[in-house]
Amino acid sequence: MSYSGTYIQAVEDYARIEQAIIFLRQNFQRQPSLKEVADKIGLSEYHFQRLFSRWAGISPKRFLQFLTIEHAKQLLVQSKSLLEVTYEAGLSGPGRLHDLFVTCEAMTPGEYKQQASGLTIRYGFHPSPFGECLLAITDRGVCALNFVLDEGREAALAALENDWGEATVIEAPAETEPFAAQIFEPVRHQQALPLVLKGTNFQLKVWQALLKIPPGAAVSYETVAASVGQPKAARAVGNAVSKNPVGFVIPCHRVIRKEGQVGDYQWGSARKQAMLGWESSQKFKLD
Repeated sequence: MSYSGTYIQAVEDYARIEQAIIFLRQNFQRQPSLKEVADKIGLSEYHFQRLFSRWAGISPKRFLQFLTIEHAKQLLVQSKSLLEVTYEAGLSGPGRLHDLFVTCEAMTPGEYKQQASGLTIRYGFHPSPFGECLLAITDRGVCALNFVLDEGREAALAALENDWGEATVIEAPAETEPFAAQIFEPVRHQQALPLVLKGTNFQLKVWQALLKIPPGAAVSYETVAASVGQPKAARAVGNAVSKNPVGFVIPCHRVIRKEGQVGDYQWGSARKQAMLGWESSQKFKLD
């Protein structure tokens, strides 16, 4: 059997990426530089950066951050002090631990350790083109948008309180109303809203990928899976999509089945169809 040069190159590229991932997992506590990892697999920094990003779906730096923060989260669950966690995770000081958590987890290390204890969430119920919704914010941005279903407002509020554990949840519709007004403006996508997201690394990657789907467009679960570097993980993508905490803003309604069917939606397939139709009509008006 003969193999093409392209096939052979792909095998060699994967071998390098596998070697790099193993090296990073074994040495993340030292926080190795891009050059050190590139030298380890025999590539220049430039070519390693491009190759890793293409295969893994994220940059080597971002992958190293994920390894570091997962280790830090395990240590925090073990009730380690923030200073202990900082140095056991290979970081130079508590400031870097704080920045890493805010970047990847949208909460501080202390908030994670306390499972949102001390965090204040303000919420309000607001009308939308797709029915009444519950919108919730923290000081850093929007943390939830759930549409009210047949079970009523009480069920929507209970779901918010369950998701955020020990956080203090207070009703403040006057504070959330400006966010609601911005979200459902036809040109809303031109203005990035600050989001506070809590989920697994994979869920965060999927939600970030959804934010890149333009209004009026629809893609398959398989396409999203490929965009996060895991083309065979369509089912896992579907699960992450179903856990989307900020409806409409993170446009999980733009993900459909590859056969072209709208598919399921945690707030009802009819609402999903309405969103797709509304966005298409708004896009036509804006064009």
